[in-house]
Amino acid sequence: MTTVSASSPASVETQVQQMRAQLQRGQLSQVLQHAKTLATEVPENRDVLYLIAVSQRYLGRAQDALATLAQFAKIHPDYGRLHQERGHCLRGLGDVDGAIAAYREATLYNSALPASWRALAELCEQRGPTEEAQAARGYLQYLSSLPPPIVTATSLFCEGEWVAAESIVRDFLRTHGDHVEAMRLLAQIGMKLDVLDDAELLLDSALILAPDYVMARYDYGLVLSQRHKHGQALEQAQLLLKADPSSRQFRTFYASVCVGLGDHESALRTYRELLAETPQNPELHLSVAHALKTIGRQQEAIASYWAAAAVRPDYGDAYWSLANLKTYRFSTEQVDLMASIEATPPPATADRYHLCFALGKALEDKGDYARSFEYYARGNALKKVECRYDPSVLERNLALQKQTCTAQFFSQRVGYGHTAPDPIFIVGLPRAGSTLLEQILASHPRVEGTMELADIPRLVQLLNGREQVGQKGRYPAVLRDLTADQARELGEKFMADTRVYRTGRAFFIDKMPNNFRHIGLIHLILPNAKIIDARREPMACCFSNFKQLFASGQEFTYSLEDIGRYYRAYVDLMAHWDAVLPGKVLRVLHEDVLDDLEASVRRILDYCGLDFDPACVEFHKTRRSVRTASSEQVRRPINRDGVDQWRPFAAELAPLRTILGPLATTD
Repeated sequence: MTTVSASSPASVETQVQQMRAQLQRGQLSQVLQHAKTLATEVPENRDVLYLIAVSQRYLGRAQDALATLAQFAKIHPDYGRLHQERGHCLRGLGDVDGAIAAYREATLYNSALPASWRALAELCEQRGPTEEAQAARGYLQYLSSLPPPIVTATSLFCEGEWVAAESIVRDFLRTHGDHVEAMRLLAQIGMKLDVLDDAELLLDSALILAPDYVMARYDYGLVLSQRHKHGQALEQAQLLLKADPSSRQFRTFYASVCVGLGDHESALRTYRELLAETPQNPELHLSVAHALKTIGRQQEAIASYWAAAAVRPDYGDAYWSLANLKTYRFSTEQVDLMASIEATPPPATADRYHLCFALGKALEDKGDYARSFEYYARGNALKKVECRYDPSVLERNLALQKQTCTAQFFSQRVGYGHTAPDPIFIVGLPRAGSTLLEQILASHPRVEGTMELADIPRLVQLLNGREQVGQKGRYPAVLRDLTADQARELGEKFMADTRVYRTGRAFFIDKMPNNFRHIGLIHLILPNAKIIDARREPMACCFSNFKQLFASGQEFTYSLEDIGRYYRAYVDLMAHWDAVLPGKVLRVLHEDVLDDLEASVRRILDYCGLDFDPACVEFHKTRRSVRTASSEQVRRPINRDGVDQWRPFAAELAPLRTILGPLATTD
């Protein structure tokens, strides 16, 4: 037999297809030999490991297959077919209870495995529980009612093969355009691939055809929430709860929507009700803790974070959340515990990088800077593997902003947009002091503090349209085509969509830092909006981002090179906005605020057209929800604790200084 080199993914896939064909022909020994040889080159390949285990079982070597599957589970624990194969092996060996447990796991991870549902029904009828047998028969009947292509696509979707699943569903819908289940599946694939506008449209259409299909409505609510349409998502959550008030899934969704709307008290109440029913659920302990932290109940939040870790000791997010309070200090014993969990055996990747960031912060607080940086670097490297960030894409887009949004462009569009003066945008980089500025302004009786709103990015997505592979998006060049009426309508849409976050104050803050990229759009549609550039000394700002693990987005922060390039691009674009829109943006240096708080407060309020109010200087006394990593810091009086935190790491940060060039601190 000629063996194809496994040097490329394409050659591995070719060999996998060959082995599947051999398996169909009963050439079991050849499959096993081939798969084992290939496994030396791609030891973690899911398909290769699966073929080894299947061929071992068919050859009557069930114990060998179980050993293969045990190693397999360490790498791909959520692969449904792995657990199905384990069930087949255990059933063949007469271990009925073990087989039932394995088939349960299989159907948990992949709901479209008829063989697992059938085996589960048969074994539960023999051994019990009979209710589970009936449920398995019912789901098997449901699968049999679906067209075979949809069952296949559902299985692929459950196993993470989204592109292959999408191809099958789209082919099916070309001839069965109103098949509700296929529409829902394609929407779910769209959600995974971040094609949220298509997913929303598909689910909206599916509900027109089948308004009582509650799981389609649940998915519709999810996609609305992911698109930050929290008001509409709340409507769906309420309909779901009306259909099934006891559903844990629907109640959890309702609580998450409340968080999105800033109603943390309602979210906390629901999370605690759920937690009382399932006290061993670590995710619920974490959700409770996050809500408590956001509304300023720090000690209760700390207790809930530790409760999550007690339920699941390798729950990396619990430890990172404690570190992310910025004011919490781990004991030596707690640091040793986290280091032990991170090292032996290594937990799942997400838990591991959460632990690494937590250990970096804990060791930094203890002055062990060398080990601290090792963990920060390891956590960033692990996280960067998950990201698809390409700095050249951002840099090209910002260059297009400068080409499109010239001084002449704006001079030709005087009078465009919606005249509302309400919005105050705070832009810049994360970890640059924007939360402090928000807290200062939100302490004024005429200003509403909201959150990092997604409404400007959503308008950008609307203007950009669907980007095709190899084709440029329409934004920002499309701004040239906007009429005065269209610009006004976009401004009105922004004001209408953000109304759900307001309680009636004259002004409100949108603290999305990435909006610095879209100041041209903001000025075009909201010419009377205020824009504040929160800027921090480059080395301090970049290092603060490097040691921050963000819940989502900000993918530029997971390497020193990417951070340095991003900071340079940001400074360059802000200089462009200063040149073409002189006086539009107020630049506030974080260090100036720390050096002279009252003078900085007066300057900010003057720019916003607001009278001085002493509450803005005593911002730490203002009780409000704060969602960002600085939530605990802005609840304390002004301090300089974080100004020079990068200096003990100066040697490790030398590459960053090189990338920043003249922008870097020189003293």
